[in-house]
Amino acid sequence: MTHQSRRNFLRQSIGITGVGASGYLASSPPLRAGSPAHSDALGANDRIRVGLIGCGGRGRRLLELFLKVDGVSCAALCDVDDGQTGKALRSIEAANGPAPLQTRDFRRVLDLKELDAVIVATPDHWHALQSVAACQAGKDIYVEKPLSLTIQEGRTMVRAARLYQRVVQVGTQQRSAPQFAQAVEYVKSGQLGRIRLVRTWAYLDWKGATPKAPDGPPPAGVDYNLWLGPARRQPFNPNRFHFTFRWYWDYSGGLMTDWGAHMVDIANWGMGVKAPSAAFSAGGKFAYPDDAMETPDTQQVTWAFPHFSMIWEHALGVGRGPEAREHGVAFHGEDGVLVVDRFGWEVFPETRRIDSRRRTYKAAGLPRQRVGRDYAPDHVQNFLDCMRSRETPVADVEIGHNSVIACHLGNIAQRLGRQVRWDVDKEQVIGDPEAEAMTGVNYRAPWKLAL
Repeated sequence: MTHQSRRNFLRQSIGITGVGASGYLASSPPLRAGSPAHSDALGANDRIRVGLIGCGGRGRRLLELFLKVDGVSCAALCDVDDGQTGKALRSIEAANGPAPLQTRDFRRVLDLKELDAVIVATPDHWHALQSVAACQAGKDIYVEKPLSLTIQEGRTMVRAARLYQRVVQVGTQQRSAPQFAQAVEYVKSGQLGRIRLVRTWAYLDWKGATPKAPDGPPPAGVDYNLWLGPARRQPFNPNRFHFTFRWYWDYSGGLMTDWGAHMVDIANWGMGVKAPSAAFSAGGKFAYPDDAMETPDTQQVTWAFPHFSMIWEHALGVGRGPEAREHGVAFHGEDGVLVVDRFGWEVFPETRRIDSRRRTYKAAGLPRQRVGRDYAPDHVQNFLDCMRSRETPVADVEIGHNSVIACHLGNIAQRLGRQVRWDVDKEQVIGDPEAEAMTGVNYRAPWKLAL
């Protein structure tokens, strides 16, 4: 395949051309299904070279975790904000690593032949384009949650990972946490009895209003057009940038996807399900009706499954009470309730009448099983181990996709103000073209995603 035909292939596949840089030039022919890649041949003693795409706070934290593992080095840093790149560079210097490539354009990172993997820690609206391009370039991927901005993006990311045989780990690090694994094992053991209700939640009493700010020019050292990428053209506003991008529909799904991606994942895991058959949502901007956020500060979503229902609830700036967990999952069984969060898990026994003489039976409880250590390094290590073994990681891309389907459906129901029914097997909305259209996204030209 010629150099020109390789470039045309990628342009036709995902359309990542223009927008402040020359077309993406593949460093090797796009891999066919079943084709080996250079990273497939990594030996136990080979160094792993990663590139960081998205050098914000979360990206820098991940980079630090990667660099603490023997045999890992960073070959490239990429961010549209030079200031963020500079902060990440200091982490590499602190680890006495070699000087990496520094660029605003992720396509230059993917051009590096010596690169084995990329960390994608950009805003959500970039995850799909960058991950699919990395698959086509033969790189393994650690991609932050939520996996995608839309359901169709997530499915395309799964297809790309399978087609190009890439190891893709999603940053839902609770999959590597012992308390969540222990809790799920207990749920599946049947000791809670029949489970008919699962609750998931996030109460962020520390998050207040997002004050409105005027539009203006982007800061010096920022390629704002490239930051927008496939999102519609908007004037620069500091609230639609860096951390607070989460509160705008163009770039994310608010707390429903930001924290829901974590907690719904554990609920899916425990119940052994993929996605709900229907979603209904209520909520709005009740706490801060006049602030700059677009996404709800208060939201309750109910999902239907064949044999149980599941609830999500989030609220900003509200009191949680002395017993409430900031975020967690509760499995309500006939014989007890299991509650799990990032600090441990416990079982509350259920007392119930068992005969006409009103005698009661009290199921066994289990005191809080506390887990204090940081499990994020384990999640990174699992990804690196799977890069060598080519095994499926604990938070594989399909798991990440399934976990966020419910979140996206909840947001669609919220925005439309009606129930949305879902065909789990076909992955499409039932009988509602307007809702079905919201499972995809219209990219700003010339960006497109197709596989």
